[in-house]
Amino acid sequence: MSRPQLLVTGASGFIGRHLLESLKDDHLVFALARRSQARSGAPVHPNIRWFQVDIGDRTALEAVFRVVRDAGGAEALVHLAAHYDFTGEEYFEYWRTNVHGMRNVLEASRDLGVRRFVFPSSLAACRLPPPGKALDETRRPDGEHIYARTKKAGEDMLREFQAQLPSVILRFAALFSDWCEYAPLYTFLRTWLSGAWNRRILGGRGRSAIPYLHIRDAIHLFRTVLTRGDLPPGQVVVASPDGAVAHRELFEEATLLYFGERRRPLFMPRPLCGPGMWARDLAGRLLGERPFERPWMARYIDTCMTADGRSTRALLGWEPRPRFLILRRLPFLIQNLRCDPVEWRRRNHAAMKQVRLQKHLILHALLRAHASTIAERYRAALLGEEGRRRFPHLDRLGEAEHPGNRHGFALRHLIDTVSTGERTEFVAYCRDLAERCFESGVPAEEVCGALEVMGSVAVRALRQDPEAADLQTEIHDHLLMTLRWGCDEVQEVYEQLGARALVS
Repeated sequence: MSRPQLLVTGASGFIGRHLLESLKDDHLVFALARRSQARSGAPVHPNIRWFQVDIGDRTALEAVFRVVRDAGGAEALVHLAAHYDFTGEEYFEYWRTNVHGMRNVLEASRDLGVRRFVFPSSLAACRLPPPGKALDETRRPDGEHIYARTKKAGEDMLREFQAQLPSVILRFAALFSDWCEYAPLYTFLRTWLSGAWNRRILGGRGRSAIPYLHIRDAIHLFRTVLTRGDLPPGQVVVASPDGAVAHRELFEEATLLYFGERRRPLFMPRPLCGPGMWARDLAGRLLGERPFERPWMARYIDTCMTADGRSTRALLGWEPRPRFLILRRLPFLIQNLRCDPVEWRRRNHAAMKQVRLQKHLILHALLRAHASTIAERYRAALLGEEGRRRFPHLDRLGEAEHPGNRHGFALRHLIDTVSTGERTEFVAYCRDLAERCFESGVPAEEVCGALEVMGSVAVRALRQDPEAADLQTEIHDHLLMTLRWGCDEVQEVYEQLGARALVS
């Protein structure tokens, strides 16, 4: 029985992992992500084909989409890849991923046969509604912060491609699971249920309120949208319960469940919240660990983001199930916190990870730009007169397997590793290289020396580029340390193979 073919970007994220788990038995899924399948904890299944690729790298993305096209294309594309954080900083990554990356995906998708482009967004991309009003399907992403501006740019692009890629826009409430996994809520619970000095303090009158949606209801919505062929192009869907839940409600219910009594909060007057958050953030800067709460959040104290999804429910027949509403689900969150605090922290620390300006991606782009020069110089360093004196045994490998061969396999693996930040592929390459070199009688010192030369050549090329001037930390952490890991793997393989040879 043939299965629908689906392409999912951002497959390693919170939504992506749950969506793949739901679709893997009845769809063929082409999953794209920066991280590896194993590292992200995504499901492994015969119906999932995983591609580790950065959507900001147009050349690499187009190569993956050619594979998808040759495999029959995709009926739908769910574009989950996006950048968002709670720092309030206008990082370039917003534009690189949410705008330039999305355009790469749209342009590469045109010949895949995609009949529906699903574009998840957020209610947070919209301005807060006036008191007594709610965010519904008619609202545009008109927020002033950087995330809202990039999401608006994304929706504008969708209209450009509407004739070729009919789209559906999903505006989500704050997504959470039975393990929490929503950074602000985790921060609240971690404070309220602790012995911290501020465990009972709520900003303003505790009326700050937003809607929450359980991840299982979110996945149910994705499946509903993917099966509906009658939605008009550009349809906006409000993926949220109606109304909003205030901090005070969450505080009282969480403390009752955890302590067995409903504790009364202490209210910090709103005019004092901004200066207090600014002072804590300044202290955090000085001490090297900034708090999650940032000064920009003070303007939202006692404001309410109310949702109204009546039109969505009438259109789709989908609605959040009562048992998954946040106040009904808090007992499950608290139970998981009590029973498995290690897993609770692991999951939420992953969700809390602050994605700062990813300079390693800038380094990756510079390495790609200088790749041909680095490859030529590296080849000359290994195969020139001085290189042959230093590495006399490497010639035993032959042209195809030589680290400095014209195809630049070693350099390509290194550059790919800098892009993803994961060393698995490069270490695997070094392991294979070490096994071939051992069998050919090449000493481990020559193999490691050749890798070190590649690093030296790459660093010299980067130092000639003014754009790499402030990337010294990234050059050390992502380039030189990767090579060091590779050399360590080479030495490990030689020790293992040498020990086996002695036994035999």
